[in-house]
Amino acid sequence: MKFLIFPLLVISTIDDDCFVAKDPKPSDSDSLYDPCRDGADFVHRYPFSLRVGIPTAVSHGHWLNIPDYDAPTQPVKPLERNSRYVDAVMTIPKATLFPMCGMNLAFNRELIGPAMYFGLMGDGQPIGRYDNEVLPKVQVICNHLGLGVKTGLPYIWHSKASNPFINLRKEYKGIYWQEELIPFFQSVVLPKDCTAVQKCYLKLAKQVKVKLGKVNGYFVKLANAMATWIEVWDELKKTGTASAALPNGAAK
Repeated sequence: MKFLIFPLLVISTIDDDCFVAKDPKPSDSDSLYDPCRDGADFVHRYPFSLRVGIPTAVSHGHWLNIPDYDAPTQPVKPLERNSRYVDAVMTIPKATLFPMCGMNLAFNRELIGPAMYFGLMGDGQPIGRYDNEVLPKVQVICNHLGLGVKTGLPYIWHSKASNPFINLRKEYKGIYWQEELIPFFQSVVLPKDCTAVQKCYLKLAKQVKVKLGKVNGYFVKLANAMATWIEVWDELKKTGTASAALPNGAAK
């Protein structure tokens, strides 16, 4: 399996059943919800010391048409469609986790690239369709380093729903494990001397192995793969090599 590092500052991910959405936004929108938008400004009493803001490391977009439901929810709402376009961007509050999805995602490679590893999924792994559940680790690191995460625009068009019965077979362990995953990520504290993404990621990998390894051996494998990912990332950056072979299952 090959992992490619492209010479781009911003990298986007989009699922193969998603397309550019037609822009239904109104011609006259309320810009007060996004003070950084052209022509907008901060409202009365917003501290001037905070108006400079922080760099956005990750931008999470939404989607129209088919909702991204889990397998148990899909059969209950087979005809539900999302046609509501919200012309707004929200900054995720610090220390708040949300279900970030790789279906429509963009990230700054220099700011957070080393942490954008989706985990061990697919053939031979005990869970599937839960790669996005591993993304709270990105939010933990962004919170620690003072980097911004936004959600909202742009929208994509999600064209089809996958088979819920096949999905359930892939997801059922993830549905169970997430009850341990989320409290873990909510309680993670990284050392103050972690000032680089790679160092934060390796510290997080150790905690994943120690604390989540008790839940299932999958998380021990995941922690080892996270460490391998950083080794390869640093090696490619050092040598400038375009691609490198990774261990089986160590990259998505």
